[in-house]
Amino acid sequence: MPANHLPALLLAAITLAACSPEPTPAEATPAPEGQPTPQVVAGDATELRDAIQAPLDKARAAEDALQQAADAQREAIDAAENGETAPPGGG
Repeated sequence: MPANHLPALLLAAITLAACSPEPTPAEATPAPEGQPTPQVVAGDATELRDAIQAPLDKARAAEDALQQAADAQREAIDAAENGETAPPGGG
């Protein structure tokens, strides 16, 4: 076989290897016999949703507090620029 055919053969072998189907996760790791497959329980879904939602609610509350503080600071700056006295507490 001539040496100039070697790169073409290597490319063909790599291409064929890349085209082979990958096993699905169920095929790759079959469940051991005698053990039940895990089932999602409604309570687990609620706990998961709550665990995801809690930090989002906390972030929204922090955002609201920061927005109120920014608004109060903006009012105080506007009042100082106009020579007015801002009410204490920004409100």
